[in-house]
Amino acid sequence: MMSYSRREAIRLTTMTGATLTGATLMGAAVGPRAARAQGAAEGHAHETDAGEIVIHPVEHASFVLTTPGLVIYNDPVGGAALYEGLPPPGLILITHEHQDHFDPGTLEAIAGDDTALITNPSVHEKLPAALQAKATAIANGETTTAGEIGLDAIPAYNLTEDRLKYHPKGRDNGYVLTIGGRRIYIAGDTEDIPEMRALEAIDIAFVPMNLPYTMDVTQAASAVAEFAPGIVYPYHYGESDIDEFARQLGESGAATEIARGGWYPAS
Repeated sequence: MMSYSRREAIRLTTMTGATLTGATLMGAAVGPRAARAQGAAEGHAHETDAGEIVIHPVEHASFVLTTPGLVIYNDPVGGAALYEGLPPPGLILITHEHQDHFDPGTLEAIAGDDTALITNPSVHEKLPAALQAKATAIANGETTTAGEIGLDAIPAYNLTEDRLKYHPKGRDNGYVLTIGGRRIYIAGDTEDIPEMRALEAIDIAFVPMNLPYTMDVTQAASAVAEFAPGIVYPYHYGESDIDEFARQLGESGAATEIARGGWYPAS
């Protein structure tokens, strides 16, 4: 079985296929589940010093990030059909073991021979043997690199007493990616923890808000106002009121822009 040092650079294949074109930041359409793969292929484009990255919201907490030379899938679940029209992954990130973030069947369907995975230690233990051979486990506070991309594992956990059972402190990961001089924060499932509030120089953030598993919109708006990313994508929000989140964030005076992706089918 192949293993990696937690601080060793991870060998990755380069992105294959044509570069996907970004759509407007705020205007991704939300359609039925069967049409979301096509919508995800359009994506939201952002510039970095190394070239364009494109964010492709897929569903709930799943999205695809195309970067110059590498395609990254975050918490891919729901079956391979959701990712049709998107380039195959060179790297898969998994934040934690819950089924809306970790789906071995989907991973086996989409991972190619040269796909690498980065997970928290708990997920690493649960991977099928063939996937475990491709995977690196990093814990809270550890770092690695994937090609030219830096990656830091950030804590993700609950604070509220009756939610502690969902995401205990020390088990699950968020991630900060450094790509072409831009810092991208993927929060995973978490409340408004001190480690989130202490983040600095985040250009793009993915922040969850759904009860009882993460936080409500007031907690999320307060935390985002404090660490003040350039752009925030509400994701993993279920039936939360994103308009109310936007109102509260606006009232805070934060300069953060809110980007809305097509994470859910139209009701």
